[in-house]
Amino acid sequence: MTKSVIVKSQVKELAKLDGKSLSVAEEFYKELEEKNKKLIEEACKRAKLNSRNTVMARDL
Repeated sequence: MTKSVIVKSQVKELAKLDGKSLSVAEEFYKELEEKNKKLIEEACKRAKLNSRNTVMARDL
């Protein structure tokens, strides 16, 4: 199993609308994890294409 890049408790804390907490389905975490991994991978590729070893905000 790969290490998660998200913290479920933090996601739950942010999942609010009009001050009311919403439930978070397990499948939401899985999809969020995949989207985050893809975003990070693309940012790393962009940094390398620009001859950098540091991923920066502009890579997003």
